[in-house]
Amino acid sequence: MQIAFFGAKPWEKEFLTTAIKNQIPDNEPVFYDEILDKDHLPEQKDFEVISVFVDSTVDATVIDDFPNLKLITARSTGYDNVDLNKCKEKNIAVATVPSYGEETVAEYAFALILSLSRKVSKSFDQIRETGSFNLEGMSGFDLQGKTLGVVGTGKIGRNVIRIAKGFEMNVIASDNFPNEEAAKTLGFSYYPLNELLAKSDIVTLHVPYLKETHHLINEQTLDQMKLGAYLINTSRGPVVETEALVKALKNGQLAGAGLDVLEEEGIIKDELDFIVSGHPEEHNLRAALANHVLIDMPNVIITPHNAFNTREALQRILQTTVDNIKAFQSGAPTNLAK
Repeated sequence: MQIAFFGAKPWEKEFLTTAIKNQIPDNEPVFYDEILDKDHLPEQKDFEVISVFVDSTVDATVIDDFPNLKLITARSTGYDNVDLNKCKEKNIAVATVPSYGEETVAEYAFALILSLSRKVSKSFDQIRETGSFNLEGMSGFDLQGKTLGVVGTGKIGRNVIRIAKGFEMNVIASDNFPNEEAAKTLGFSYYPLNELLAKSDIVTLHVPYLKETHHLINEQTLDQMKLGAYLINTSRGPVVETEALVKALKNGQLAGAGLDVLEEEGIIKDELDFIVSGHPEEHNLRAALANHVLIDMPNVIITPHNAFNTREALQRILQTTVDNIKAFQSGAPTNLAK
């Protein structure tokens, strides 16, 4: 099969070349440094398989540009950057990577928790900026005995619970589809969201971004949180209403927040394009400005959507991608988008 990978880094090319040679020989992959979208189409059109990351946009125009296309492999869990309806219309399969970072993201959530609980970032900034070893204002708090509220008990959420148990934390959870077997095995209890918010010293979010979870954490739910609690978000930015979060942090309802995702992080990443292209709709502009307020708050830690980003997790993405291609070639496709 003719296989093309778009937006692959040098080390990814090396990994993929070796994996394909070992698993599906007689298939010579072609690599493009650029992403794939309607403005970045390759001259070669005879690919049967194309592989893209989330920064590519595989819309109808792109799909029609490859007359022999049979399979699109998304090197990600999500696939909203692929026109699934067009693929169904043309009988093109779409495969994804449903699981690769459940341990990775869970560990990162605790990196944010510990950075807040022990004021690691503040301590580091003080040393770097002033050279002072003064401990005034650096007192943190122990995790042992604190209550952690885990919103979403999928694979990542359950790994968070396992880690929390190692810190001897009390764990409660909320999920529309409770996993009672996991609750029994790991030793936690399910509560309605409003009760979880009221009981938790720290709330960590591990839900997918769906219509139902848009602004799941909003002004009303933030008011339900325990006074002085902390919020951790390593899921998706729009799960939290940014303006409401800023308000809760300013008025002391929340003591702090650790955020690996922002509601309008695309604008934050590329402000030059934001300026050149003009303002987005008013809501997006307000969220973007509120993001900037968050960045300057001393009780907020923001990182650049980095929770998934370990070499091991990225290798699992690539290996699953090769496995998906091999399975499709053998006539038994796996991990297909629905």
